[in-house]
Amino acid sequence: MYVVSAAQMRRIESHAFADYGIPSILLMENAAFAVVQEICKHAAGLERESASWRVSVVVGKGNNGGDGMAVARLLSMRGMDVTVLILAQPADFRGDALINFRLLQETKCKLFVIEGEKHLRLLRLALSQADVIVDAIYGIGLRGALPNLIAECVKEINAAAAWVVAVDIPSGLEADRGIVRHEAVRADQTVTFGWPKLGHLLARGPEYCGALTVDPISIPDKYLMDEELNVEVLTERGMRALLPQRSFQGHKGTHGRGILAAGSTGMSGAALLAGRGALRAGAGLLQMVVPQGIAAAVDAGLTEATVWPAPGEDSLTEDAWPVIEERCRGAQALAVGPGLKQDPALRVLLEHILEKVTLPLVLDADALNVIAVEPDLLQLRRGRGPLILTPHPGEMARLCGISTREVQANRLDLAVSKAIDWEATVVLKGAITIIAAPDGQAFLNPTGNPGLGTGGTGDVLTGSILGWLAQGVAPLEAACLSVYLHGLAADDLARSCGFSGYTASEVADRLPEVREKLRTQ
Repeated sequence: MYVVSAAQMRRIESHAFADYGIPSILLMENAAFAVVQEICKHAAGLERESASWRVSVVVGKGNNGGDGMAVARLLSMRGMDVTVLILAQPADFRGDALINFRLLQETKCKLFVIEGEKHLRLLRLALSQADVIVDAIYGIGLRGALPNLIAECVKEINAAAAWVVAVDIPSGLEADRGIVRHEAVRADQTVTFGWPKLGHLLARGPEYCGALTVDPISIPDKYLMDEELNVEVLTERGMRALLPQRSFQGHKGTHGRGILAAGSTGMSGAALLAGRGALRAGAGLLQMVVPQGIAAAVDAGLTEATVWPAPGEDSLTEDAWPVIEERCRGAQALAVGPGLKQDPALRVLLEHILEKVTLPLVLDADALNVIAVEPDLLQLRRGRGPLILTPHPGEMARLCGISTREVQANRLDLAVSKAIDWEATVVLKGAITIIAAPDGQAFLNPTGNPGLGTGGTGDVLTGSILGWLAQGVAPLEAACLSVYLHGLAADDLARSCGFSGYTASEVADRLPEVREKLRTQ
């Protein structure tokens, strides 16, 4: 599913009005109906009669406010007790919003204009009595901070105990960057129209949007073709299509051989977790190249893999190259990095790998930190074969020579620009992991939760990417599939564990189960 900017959404709507003659008032009515459906689903889930529900709808003067007033009218027609709190002068309504204001006046809805501090008590009372609050103050056109009075109203919405649904986007959240300046509505559910907006998924968007529902509101998909869209959100349907089919005649050799160069003294766990991720992703054979000093521990810790000791007690050095080179013969992919140390000799080993290995190559952890010190190393890979880099924000900051804060403030543009510059698939990890391709395409992953913020989950992801590459999945698709299933495994665990306490090895072990659920749903 494509993700659009605010400007792109406005152009798409404009074309729909002009070319198809779709009345804008109809789109507003469709949008309102979509919100009403979500409220009714919520009410049904709590097994209460609609007539017993009290709803406060907070509206602004623009089209988002028009949507909110249409929502209020439709809810009133269903017997709900609806209060509309207007953060504008009625004389300010124009166009479709004005039409919906006039229609609203013919209903049983209670209408109040909130003009200043003296009316905040009235707003606070209405919100405190509500079962549902509808945020229809600002839509996707907002830039900058909220005006003071509206910011105070937003604080009251956030303080209320009611279930909050935002119309199109939470008021105060910027639609293109997911930025919040001081205040924004914290919604339990956001119902957006047409397509997701960038701000729903970037930066603080997921934190403020809650569950996101996308309703097409009758806009034909053909209008997407007129836009130069390069950002998509990963979907269940799209990921299911990437799952490779296994033949009943297959065996471990045909199911793919992956090579993992990893581990050092004190960091054998990272190698084990990456290996576990590769096997749980379905690799037929996993061959691990590790320093001789930890080979016995790794061999005992992951009995399903074959372990090839390389010279060196503590970490991999350039002396490991002949072992890696030999293992790469007949293999389908190589991953380097989990649990390595930034030994100076690692630089020479990495130079050999980048220049001489033509297999799809995944670089993570200290392999990335070596490149951060000597960025020109990536030039050795050009034209040699597919490359996937999997940095977390701190590693990305070191690779780019900027602060982590700067990375987080500009995640999408940075990931795309670096994927193009480095001629690599970049997996920028974090809340809503971004997968950027060398051709400028980007994919946003909606799965995962804060529980993934624990040691070793990144190693599992690296191994998982290796596992899918070994099975013949193309590099970009392997990265997308791995990230999606990795997050899905965490979400499955969170249903019983919450957002803390589950471990990286549990994420790895849950991968086959969520993959099978994805395949059969």
